[in-house]
Formats: sequence, structure tokens, C-alpha cells
Amino acid sequence: MITDEAEIFKSELAALRRDFHEHPELGFKEFRTSKVIYDYLRAIGADDLRNIAKTGIAGTVRGRVDNGRTVVLRANMDALPVQEKTELPFASENAGVMHAVGHDAQMAVALVVAKILSRNHNSFNGNIRFVFQPNEEVAGALEMINGGVLDDPPVNAALGMNFTYMLPEGDIGLSEGRVLGTTEEFVIRLTGRSVNTAWPHYGIDAAIGAAKVLEALQTLESRKYDPMYPISITVGKINGGTARNIMVGEIVMEGTIRFLFPREEEALDEIKTDVESLVDGVCSFMGMQYDIEFIHSNSSLVNSRKLVEVLKSSARMVNIDYDKMRHFTSLMGEDFAEFAKRIPSVMTFFGIYNKEADCIYPNANAKYNLRDDVLVEATKYYAMGLVQCLNFL
Repeated sequence: MITDEAEIFKSELAALRRDFHEHPELGFKEFRTSKVIYDYLRAIGADDLRNIAKTGIAGTVRGRVDNGRTVVLRANMDALPVQEKTELPFASENAGVMHAVGHDAQMAVALVVAKILSRNHNSFNGNIRFVFQPNEEVAGALEMINGGVLDDPPVNAALGMNFTYMLPEGDIGLSEGRVLGTTEEFVIRLTGRSVNTAWPHYGIDAAIGAAKVLEALQTLESRKYDPMYPISITVGKINGGTARNIMVGEIVMEGTIRFLFPREEEALDEIKTDVESLVDGVCSFMGMQYDIEFIHSNSSLVNSRKLVEVLKSSARMVNIDYDKMRHFTSLMGEDFAEFAKRIPSVMTFFGIYNKEADCIYPNANAKYNLRDDVLVEATKYYAMGLVQCLNFL
């Protein structure tokens, strides 16, 4: 069986992942990463190699017969602006940049799956396109799609992956329907009137206004919406003030709105209206001016029911039992949703939590890490799953 080759290439999987981990690059700056991927795909004989969206790479492995079906396996390339604190022997050499969400693992898995299927191309019909996407953290998927990554020939389905500490090692998250939340970012600028703190009655304190807005936002999410559907409105950054003895005249608050509601577009319009009404009320009461900018980040990711069933069957073929397949949803955003809005798609979540190996840190943490065994299991899963998707599309 072709999936047996994942064990053969275990050391290669580890070497690739560690090389990517040691040399992380931020979004649209993945120049070294892009070259490593391109050279690898060319060496294994992948066809139709393309450079898309600045640093993105795509290549195709063709089966015995072109039956008009094409499936994508997508892996992310970019790292995060995080100073690594793992003390691993292959820790990041680039100060302030780290693969802290498993994109290094995604690339290694996708490359070795491409190698295995290229070596066994006579065992399946159709095309498998391997897509290495830059800048996932700032929605690079749309640029890949606009660059034609789903065209020539048209793609019928797409698979994506995520490595998360929210599941124990050996388990996978594989659910149909909405699995990841809608993400909207916002910037709120509150303008009051600065004055020496000796005369607070002559000023308008933007800091007090920001405190009231911050508190009210939490009431909005806990009292305005149906508690059966999750929502999180969080301010992650606040800037304001010039000196200890001067009342704050202007504050800028930046944050995110994340939710999993059934009617995504209607819900987003309602939430944005509510946020602005809340800010307007506070500012009217205090005599402040305000400005709000909403920045769309990611739509909800919806997993295809049919493909989930195919992948559950595939998982069983590589000895992942049903009791290891978890229902998984999260409010994190992922621009793989752009693929899922256009073609049937599924993202699978691989658990990495292993207390004995100290793989206990969440995505984006400076100590995030995973074991090599997880890469082997993911490689088996996708080598089988891609072929089965071609069979059942």
C-alpha cells in the first residue's frame, strides 16, 4: 500500500520540517522557502510548476489516466513574528520570526505526500495539485485563487491541514459543516480633549471612554446574541496618552470579532451595526468623537459533508479508528475558507498535545512544538485521502 512509504520517509519528513523551522520567513517574504519547495517538486518530477502570488508555489502529480478530476492539497508557508523560546536544536535562526503554528509541518507533509504519489502515480487516476500558499496570516489564499491556482485544469476539491494542541496527539478533528469562525478586525479611534490632570473637568478623558467601550463590548457578546452560538469580541491592542500628568486626548483600540453563526453575512452586518451603536452611545454621553474601521479577515470555514465521509473512510484505512476522530470547531480564522467558498473542501485538524514530550503549548506560543510521529500519520492520511477523493468525486 502506498501509505506504507510514509514510514520509509520518516527521517526525510523530520529533516524537511526542521529545515523549514530553522529558516522561517514572514508572509510574502518566503523566498528561501519557496525555492526549497520548487526545487523539491521539480526533483520528484511534478508537472505544471507555477509561481503564484509572489512566493506561492503549485505543482501537479498526474495519475495513470486523466479522468478530468483534480484535487488540491494546500499547505501554508509563512511564519509568525514571534521570538522562539523552545531551545530546540533546530530553533529559528531568524530573530523575531518563528514557525509557531505548524506551517513548517504542513510543508513537510505536503512535499513527502507529493513524492509518494509521484512514485506511485500508476495506482490512481486524475490529478493532484500541491499548493504552497504564502501569507496565510493575512489572507493570502485569495491572491493564490486570483492568480489561477484553481484553474487549468479546474479543481474539483481541496484539502487543508492544521496541527493543533487542542487535540491529543493521535486524534484528528474531522467534522462537517462550519468548523472555523468568521473573523472581522476593527480599529476604533476615540477622540476626547487632553488637559493637565490638575483640571480634569476641563478635559474629555478618552481613557475613560475606552474603558466604557471595552466593558460594553463584553456585555454585547454575552447578552445580545444567542448563547447557543459562540462569539468573541476582543480588544488586543490599546494605544493612547502622552504623559503621566496629561489626560488622554485620543485612544486607538484594535481587536477582532469572531463568531460561528448560521447566517454569516447577515450576522456580520448586525454585529458591526451593534458595535458602532455601542461606541456612538458612549461617545455621545461623554462628548467624544469617534471613527471605526472594520477590516474583513476570514469567512467561516465550511467542511464538505461528502468529503468528510470520504476522509473518514480513508482514515480507517490507515488505522485511525473512529474513536480518534473528534468533532472539532474553533473560533480561529483560516483563509482556507476562500477555497471552501468555491469548491468542496475539508480541513483536518491533527492533535499534537503530548505532555511527556512537552508538546503542550498553543498555536502562536513561543514554545509551540510537535513530534515527528505526527508528521508520519498526517502523511499516511493524505496519501490515502487524496486518492480516495479522486475516486469518489
